[in-house]
Amino acid sequence: MESVDVSGPYVVVRARTRSGASARCTGCGTRSEWSHSRYVRHLADTALGGRPVRIDLSVRRLYCENTVCPKMTFAEQVPELTVRYQRRTPLLQHLVEAVGVMLAGRGGARMLRVLNVELSRCTVLSQLMRVPLPALVTPRVLGVDDFALYGDTYGTLLVDATTRLPLTLWEGRDAEQLSRWLRAHPGVEVACRDGSLTYRQGIADGAPKAVQVSDRFHLWQGLSRRVQEVAAAHRGCLPAALPPVEACDPPSHEETAADPAADTPAGRHARRLFEAVHALTEAGRSYSSAARELGLDRRTVRKYARARTWHEVMRRPPRRPSTLDPYLDYLQQRWDEGEHSAKILHQELLAKGYLGHYQRVKMAVAPLRRGLPLDEPRERPPSPRETARWIITAPERRGPLPAQRLHRLLEHCPELRHTHDLVRQFAGMLDARNAAPLPDWLDQLASSGLAPLASIATALREDQQAVTQGITSPYNSGVNEGRITDVKLQKRIMAGRAGVPLLRHRVVLIAHLRRRYAAPATAAPR
Repeated sequence: MESVDVSGPYVVVRARTRSGASARCTGCGTRSEWSHSRYVRHLADTALGGRPVRIDLSVRRLYCENTVCPKMTFAEQVPELTVRYQRRTPLLQHLVEAVGVMLAGRGGARMLRVLNVELSRCTVLSQLMRVPLPALVTPRVLGVDDFALYGDTYGTLLVDATTRLPLTLWEGRDAEQLSRWLRAHPGVEVACRDGSLTYRQGIADGAPKAVQVSDRFHLWQGLSRRVQEVAAAHRGCLPAALPPVEACDPPSHEETAADPAADTPAGRHARRLFEAVHALTEAGRSYSSAARELGLDRRTVRKYARARTWHEVMRRPPRRPSTLDPYLDYLQQRWDEGEHSAKILHQELLAKGYLGHYQRVKMAVAPLRRGLPLDEPRERPPSPRETARWIITAPERRGPLPAQRLHRLLEHCPELRHTHDLVRQFAGMLDARNAAPLPDWLDQLASSGLAPLASIATALREDQQAVTQGITSPYNSGVNEGRITDVKLQKRIMAGRAGVPLLRHRVVLIAHLRRRYAAPATAAPR
């Protein structure tokens, strides 16, 4: 090192190689000390103290003493400092490549600018694509899954289930591409996949000796969807999950006659539609069928069908509990005492600890101005999705309230009770890793009389060997799902503009980069 200049915008380090030392020829590897000339290389290095660094290095050009070498002269290289045709030190080059892998083009250029390295997004991307991918080793356990690439176009991701590292990805999810890759990389013994027929055929063609494993998560997910379809088909039974409330019983004729709202046009209209909709839905008609017959929108029919009295559709109750609910009795008391100003009532509630807005109080007292009672919070029947979640949840993990509602619902609807029993049987097979009851369970599904369960029984029977492996073997597609989540993250970072080669490069390299720089396990504090 000759000098260090810190007066300018750069920290400039001037250095030179020693004369008399031998250097290895970059063409044939022969060492030579025969000096031809010197020249200065300008190398960018990582920032020092928040300032960019430039190394002005004087290196020798040497004659190659090997007479058969095609090179007449060559430039000497300094280990860990210079690389042929490179104007950045290996340390800075490694930093540029790592930032490019983690953040891609624009994000990487912005991060490098923070680190006092001025590079364009195109340069960052070009440096990223120059990084070689790790050597692909055929895995013993392969994970196959698809992901949405853009629009209606899907891609395929392959993962080594043993090392948990991605292998490659490509556009499309057809069987021929997968079988071609498997034939080019023989040695796969186990293939984990979902229930896709395409991947089933591709694995069977490309690796016929490989054991196919249908993932347990996808099996459970497919069964859950069928349970939701069964619950939707028995939507009329779902209100039975609610506890019986006397206040919610339909009013008698005398009460209706005494109700001032019953004589209004809106009341008569609500009562007429309520009776018509319930007459159709209780007869087993679907919402869409009732809507077509009555000439109403399907959402209107659903609103009237879920209501237990026509008062509920005339005065829409709050959909969920409100922060004002604890103060409704106080509002009724103050209204009866003669205080009808919503502003004053809101101020009084604020003094009592209410944190809501004035508008909510104003809307709450609006029925009182029309001579109607306050809107009490009412429970709504569970949706088919919520009902399916109750059924598929393990009994020990259900809360007290969902357990009570599910018990009332199953007592009312024998079809849902039968569905619940079948789900618990399959859950027992998964927990015990025992597929012996599977054939009998499939027969029960087929003879259940429920179309959604019969359809999944047919699909599982066609793939019964892989389903058996999914229940009994320790392999699954959990690694695939985690890597798919990472692929989606990289797509969002690049705003969906990355092509398949760049996406493949980043997904593979970023997994290895994280593995290399994984934080070591810290010792527990004493």
